[in-house]
Amino acid sequence: MNYILRRILYVVPILIGVTVLCFSLIYLGPADPLVAVTPDGAGPEEVERIRVAYGFDKPVPVQYLTWLGRVASGDFGRSMQSNRPVIDDLLPALANTMVLAAVATVLAFTVAFVLGVVAAYRNGRWLDRLFTGIAVSGVSVPNYWLSIVLIILFAVELNWLPAMGMGPGGSREWRWDIEHLRFLVLPAIAVSAIPVGIIMRTTRACVLEMLSQEFVQALYAKGISPARVLVHVIRNASPTVLAATGIQFGHLLGGSILVETVFSWPGSGYLLNESIYQRDLPMLQAIIAVIAIFFVFINLGVDLLQSWLDPRIKRG
Repeated sequence: MNYILRRILYVVPILIGVTVLCFSLIYLGPADPLVAVTPDGAGPEEVERIRVAYGFDKPVPVQYLTWLGRVASGDFGRSMQSNRPVIDDLLPALANTMVLAAVATVLAFTVAFVLGVVAAYRNGRWLDRLFTGIAVSGVSVPNYWLSIVLIILFAVELNWLPAMGMGPGGSREWRWDIEHLRFLVLPAIAVSAIPVGIIMRTTRACVLEMLSQEFVQALYAKGISPARVLVHVIRNASPTVLAATGIQFGHLLGGSILVETVFSWPGSGYLLNESIYQRDLPMLQAIIAVIAIFFVFINLGVDLLQSWLDPRIKRG
């Protein structure tokens, strides 16, 4: 219990730091943030009205506290482009990204874990070299380039899968049916390439380390079947592998801007890309803040899960 409380307390200063950085985005640009929200040709009276409306007439610490209070209540302001509440555009985009990230993470973990275990048990042999080469390629190949290759091969040449969008007829609402799943296949493969490489190498290293431990040799000496020994090896290697998987899910939840843009997947990465080009500061702040907060809590969940799987962590 002390470990859990300590980990939760560690989250508080991290969250404060995240909100400070997100709020500071409007002041990190080369231009006055007031310029970004002021329409061209605005007169002095309108400029002053906008300054007061956005709170730029107050000291920066007061602006931050005011912004933080609104964010805590779910109010991220209004989009400068659509003039709609930011949260109305952000929540559907985040939900779409969570679908893509969840499927890609499950796919990456399943493939990488199997390849990593087999590679460890065939250490130094051709299967190990093959799977290690696949892992290195997954990490090295740019995912936007892989996205384009997948579109050319499976959408243009073979015409097996759709190239862009999230559903038939330009649908922007996800449904778990065959037609929508067809749109998910290519972006999920493209997004999962890097996690496959990272999780596979992590799994291989952990399983190799377990196989070199004395308790494994003792199990074999007692006549325990290889299948039961494998269960013990996987159980002891799982905390580190799950930690790597959780971190990768956090990265994917941030949305792969380039992949979502290539496939026109209406997620948080796609929305972030649009906001950058349109200089929509309230939307940028909201996307980065929400994703960063999610990432912090995902890491907290992974830490707690690790401590549950491996009680030695609590004593560390």
